[in-house]
Amino acid sequence: MLATLRITAPDQSLSAALQQCIDQKTKPLGALGRLEALALQAGLIQQSLHPIVHKPGIIVFAGDHGIAAQGLVNPYPQAVTAQMVYNFLNGGAAINVFCAVHNLALSVVDAGVNHNFTPHSDLVDRKVAMGTQNYLYGKAMTDSACHEALEAGAALVREKQAAGCNTIGFGEMGIGNSAAASLIMHCITGIPLEDCVGAGTGANATQQALKLKTLQHALEKHGVPDDPFDVLATYGGFETVMICGAILQAAALQMMVVIDGFIVTAALLAAHRAHPDVLAYCVFAHSSHEKGHRAMLAYLGAAPLLQLDMRLGEGTGAALAIPLIKSAVGFLNHMATFAQAGVSTSGTTA
Repeated sequence: MLATLRITAPDQSLSAALQQCIDQKTKPLGALGRLEALALQAGLIQQSLHPIVHKPGIIVFAGDHGIAAQGLVNPYPQAVTAQMVYNFLNGGAAINVFCAVHNLALSVVDAGVNHNFTPHSDLVDRKVAMGTQNYLYGKAMTDSACHEALEAGAALVREKQAAGCNTIGFGEMGIGNSAAASLIMHCITGIPLEDCVGAGTGANATQQALKLKTLQHALEKHGVPDDPFDVLATYGGFETVMICGAILQAAALQMMVVIDGFIVTAALLAAHRAHPDVLAYCVFAHSSHEKGHRAMLAYLGAAPLLQLDMRLGEGTGAALAIPLIKSAVGFLNHMATFAQAGVSTSGTTA
């Protein structure tokens, strides 16, 4: 399905009418700041003067990385990935709390965790393999496994859209995935690797230096692939690849795509290289405190909604941003115009 995806930027012919609707609300021009831009983006994506946020949700993809078994890029052991999946299923993680507070549907996906989970009603099994291979010795995954993961992410989005969801965010869990994201970032953007590598789950200075050295060895072995999907297959994790497929499918279905932090933005970098118009459907939730994320955002020309110094992942930034999108479409749909309220427009252009 992904091979036949058609992603084009939204038709701009409604832009002037949407802007007029925004400007006629009882406020000075531009007084709601970024919310006005969000309302305009939502209207253009949905091709409507009355856009809505319907059944919004977060999908968290979990996967393990072969490199993590050696402890060269991660201060926490690989087993934490599966442990955190159980935490998600038990409702104990930050993403569970934020989704509950804001009435967001949450799905947890086993994309490729190195653990055999017993069947659980809240766990979606899309396991491609028991984690990726170690990219110090070979590609992280085969091309066919990469394609399978891309398609799995896309299929999950199609299911959500068929159930009425039109606004979706993505999160991830995978020990070692900030290292993979750093390699993806370097390969796609050309930004020096040392500027892409950060602390991840909490590496100290010594651990971070080892992480950088390890990733340099991986680059010496594989180089920089030209094709974005080959970049994902060489260095990525199954959770990151599924997010890339999910982003592409969501854009093709003209959904609002809420981009979380460092890992999700790395997946977007590959999606953007393959289909540049995907950006028109993306809302950037926040600027992560992880080193490299601001450079990613600058590369994409993106302006994040929030700056909270978060670096947790899990889709937590996306979960906090969706209420802002709801607020943006809410004022567009329900705020009175000057004419309706009988308020003079004199002096409103200042």
